[in-house]
Amino acid sequence: MNSAALYPPLNAPPANMFNNVPGYEGTMAGGGGFLPPPMPLEPVAPPQPGPVPDNWCIPSLAEDVAREAFKSYASSHCCYSESPATDGVITSMEPFNTYRYRLETYTESRSTEWAQKPHEGEAADFYTQTAPQPWEVPVTAPSLFTDHKQEIRVPFTSSIKDCNICHSSGTMPCEECDGKGHKECWACHGNDQTCSTCKSTGQESCKTCDGNGTQNCKTCDGKRQLLTFIQLKVEWTNHVEDHLVEQKIGLKVDDLSSVSGKELFKNNQYLLYPLLGFPNPAISEASDRLLKDHQAKYAQTSRILQQRQTVELIPITQVNYKWKGDSHVYIVYGNEHQVSADNYPATCCCVIM
Repeated sequence: MNSAALYPPLNAPPANMFNNVPGYEGTMAGGGGFLPPPMPLEPVAPPQPGPVPDNWCIPSLAEDVAREAFKSYASSHCCYSESPATDGVITSMEPFNTYRYRLETYTESRSTEWAQKPHEGEAADFYTQTAPQPWEVPVTAPSLFTDHKQEIRVPFTSSIKDCNICHSSGTMPCEECDGKGHKECWACHGNDQTCSTCKSTGQESCKTCDGNGTQNCKTCDGKRQLLTFIQLKVEWTNHVEDHLVEQKIGLKVDDLSSVSGKELFKNNQYLLYPLLGFPNPAISEASDRLLKDHQAKYAQTSRILQQRQTVELIPITQVNYKWKGDSHVYIVYGNEHQVSADNYPATCCCVIM
């Protein structure tokens, strides 16, 4: 595999110095980059049946709960009269509950790049021992399913070099005054012979560099030398994907993604098996499809640390009511009792001054 084609140049140190880092021969030739994980140690077992919950039902929504949710919805809109919510008469309530399957695949990925920092007395350990391979460097992982990033200096890859930006002087000409130490007077622009601000000199001392004309080199921070090393970037990512079983009432998927439901099933382990035996076949199909998709997407580029799958039953109730002799509808959904009422019957135009 041509690593130079895979890894774009990233300010790599001189080739004659670092192309043969023990344990990294050829890896850093193009400056570094993504490193595939070692092959998984555990084989993937065949699918196994998942447990079936004893109770798949959600208690019917009480009328007083539906009414309070509607009142709260109306009061949250400045242009809505609360009369339909307070005076409307509920005539019937119909459940349209649906299922949501969620798969989470928690991965760890590692990449390397050349890095440098001002030398602050650190010892150069380059070539003193063989550097550990990227996947051998010990790291402290966060809690499972928590996104996190960490940067680590790879042991035995550090070397000290003179700063090539300031030629080891530790200073650079001040950008504000072009290294002069002074600027044109802001008050008279150098033209007023009686200017009290610059005392008729036409110039004022540069405040950025205190009149010295130089500043600390930004690359080495005035230290004159740089510590150059291979930097390991470790990233933990929780990849989450949902499948919502089609619901006949027509709520938008985005609406349902913001609410929770009744948790029917949850399990997690290193590698999951598709769920079998659930009353709704769409859940089993989604589980099988998403597990295969995640394996194909992430196993080749990252190390899968854990997977978690959850099945929720999301409560959805269509409430039919009458107000001023006409029939209307609103929908209450989720454990949070969110409301959708696209055709609210009493609105006005509000003008905010």
